Amino acid sequence: MKENAKIVIALLAGAAVGAAVALLLAPSSGEDLREDIADYVNDAIGSMRNKAEATANSMREYGNSAIERSKSKFRSTVNDLAGQKDEMIERARSKAGNMAEHVKSAVKGAADNANNSIQDA
Repeated sequence: MKENAKIVIALLAGAAVGAAVALLLAPSSGEDLREDIADYVNDAIGSMRNKAEATANSMREYGNSAIERSKSKFRSTVNDLAGQKDEMIERARSKAGNMAEHVKSAVKGAADNANNSIQDA
């Protein structure tokens, strides 16, 4: 974008110089020539101002768009991480429940074995 602005400014400056030289070489009175040069310079300045404003607006829109895309990606990443957190919590709960069942079963088996040993004695 920055390179395009430089090219536009260079073209406008070249056109202004070329037009000023053409006016200086054209057959007309000094007062008419000064008026023509002033008009042309004012037109060139207005044109450059419009181009600069358009470039600034374009850059502003591009910046805003980039910010919105970044925000969107950030929100998406946060949501993905939140989903993964919930999934990991569920996995941990499931494994804890399975381990509790396994421990409960092992304790019950040991208690049954101890009870059988006591009754056989």
